Amino acid sequence: MPKLRRETYGSGDQTWLASTHGISNAPTGTLDLAEFTAATHYPDGYIPSGTPVDVTDLGAVVPYTAPAAGSPALKLGFVLFDLPVEGGEVTPAAILRHGAVIAANVPGNFTAPASAPGFIFE
Repeated sequence: MPKLRRETYGSGDQTWLASTHGISNAPTGTLDLAEFTAATHYPDGYIPSGTPVDVTDLGAVVPYTAPAAGSPALKLGFVLFDLPVEGGEVTPAAILRHGAVIAANVPGNFTAPASAPGFIFE
């Protein structure tokens, strides 16, 4: 008998989006799950829409870390849709790399950086 399970999919809470700009051309990235902590980043079994991430020079997607004072957040992005984590693995994810974001609605303790090329924070 195959292993079957029932899942409900949705786009998640996207109140962090201030506009639809950037949604249609969000590039695909694969999260480096070893860098994420289950209790912090996906306690409910999924990485929520709006989670801030950094895209490394090698293309890996890791949790966002605030830049040093005076440094721009050049690699900032946001997970566009809820991303289920099953068995320690994730599927490719759409990453918003430019657009308008309501910083107060971003999941977690996000503080908008002073400089983030491609983003407007409200």
